[in-house]
Parts: sequence; structure tokens; C-alpha cells
Amino acid sequence: MTAPRYLEDFAVGQKFGSGRLTVDAACIRGFAAEFDPQPFHLDEAAARATRFNGLAASGWHTAAMTMRLLVDSEFKPAGGILGVHVELDWSRPVRPGDELRVESEVLEVRPSQSRPDQGLMKVRTTTFNQNDEPVQAMVSTVVVPRRPA
Repeated sequence: MTAPRYLEDFAVGQKFGSGRLTVDAACIRGFAAEFDPQPFHLDEAAARATRFNGLAASGWHTAAMTMRLLVDSEFKPAGGILGVHVELDWSRPVRPGDELRVESEVLEVRPSQSRPDQGLMKVRTTTFNQNDEPVQAMVSTVVVPRRPA
């Protein structure tokens, strides 16, 4: 278990990894049925006739799996991962059988100007499949507490 880190414990360039998560067709269909019910997320035959050329996870499902991997990763800001801004890019579809992992890199660390007990960090989290191909890139700004005096 990695101890939670305060703002002062982070530096630009630090990288944090995660475990792995295998994606299965039932999970893709289940998420899609509830949150993104489009044919390319629900039906293999219908999906083959789309630009995905086969069943693909919803981008929102990929984002949710990324969050799960991130929460369980080595990246442990004190107080949890509290995002206030995010930019998302889905570069390739996630398929049944894919094995996902994330890598987070600290891009910026700065104390808050208005709240002396906290700061902000900009973090790039890339989700990779089993072939080390990026499937999602996310740049987020997270609130991180400063070390108590």
C-alpha cells in the first residue's frame, strides 16, 4: 500500500503505474445497455458494419475503467483524486479481451493562490492496452492538500 502524498511530495516528471484490468464483452454490453446504448457497443454484428468494425467499449466505459485503475494505482494524493478539470482523448477502441493499464505523469505542481492549505496538480494519465498502444489520454487538474504544519 502506497502512503498518501501531499502536494510537497510531488514533482514534475514523476510517473505512477497501475495494475491491469481485462475487459470482457459482457461488461462492454452491460455498461452500454445502461449508459451508452448504441449498436457498436451492444451488438457484434451491428458493430462490424460501423467504423469500429467490431464490438467496442464506450469511451465513457473506458474512462470509468481508467478511473478504477487510477484509484488502485501508485498515484495516491492525500484526500483522494479530486479532479476539477479534465481533457479526454480516445485514440483507439477498447475491445473484448483487451488488458488495460494506466500510467500517470505529473506535469505541473503549484500551491493555490487562494487556499493556502491546498494546491493544484496537472496530471496526464494514459490508458494502454496489452500491446502498449494508447487507447485514452486524459489531462486532469486535481486538488491536493498541502502537508499540515
